[in-house]
Amino acid sequence: MEVKLDKRWPIAVGVEQAWAVLSDIRATAACMPGAAITEQVDDTHYRGTVRTRIGPAQMQFGGEIEVKALDAATRSMQMLGKGADKSGSSASMDLTARLEPAETPDTSILTGTATVVVSGKLAQFGNRLLVPVSDAMLAQFADNFRAAAAAVAATADAAAGAGETVASPGPAAAPAPVRELNALALMWQVFKAWLARLFGRRS
Repeated sequence: MEVKLDKRWPIAVGVEQAWAVLSDIRATAACMPGAAITEQVDDTHYRGTVRTRIGPAQMQFGGEIEVKALDAATRSMQMLGKGADKSGSSASMDLTARLEPAETPDTSILTGTATVVVSGKLAQFGNRLLVPVSDAMLAQFADNFRAAAAAVAATADAAAGAGETVASPGPAAAPAPVRELNALALMWQVFKAWLARLFGRRS
C-alpha cells in the first residue's frame, strides 16, 4: 500500500536556525516519534530502529537510512528510509524536505513531500486509516522539530547576549526521543479530530 503526503509547517525561528536541525540527520531522525539512529555506516548511510505499539502488540522495525541529497544552498534534503520487522511487515519512506523563508526574518516554513509504502500488518489498516495516522505522526514530528529549532535559536540568543561571537549554527542537539510510537494513541487523536469536524459542521 502506498501513501503520498505533502505538508507545510510554520516554524517560529529563522531559516538558518531551522537548517541547523534539518541538516543534522541524527537531530532530524530524533524528531520522529519512536525513531532512533543506532549506527552511522558512512557519510550518507545510517542504521536505526522504529518502535511502535498497536494495542498489546509491540513492533520494532530495524532499517536503514540513505541521505540522497543535502543542499545548503536550497536548504533542502532528501532521504530514503526502509525497514522491516520479524513478522514480515515492512515500510519505506522517500522524503524530500525543504526550508523556506516566511513573512518575517525570524520565521520559516518547513515543507515535506513523502511517499510511504507499507506491507504486512501495517497495510491491514487500510488507506482510510493509514493516511490520517501518518498525518498525526508527522504533526508530532513537526512539533519536535519546532522544539529542536527553538533550542538552537535560544543558544544563539544566549551567546549574543553574553557578547560572544555568534557563528553559523552548528549541528543541533537532538531532542529527547519518544521511546516508541503508540499507534492507538495516534488513532485516538484522529478520532477526536474527526468528531470535532463532525460536530463543527452541525453547529
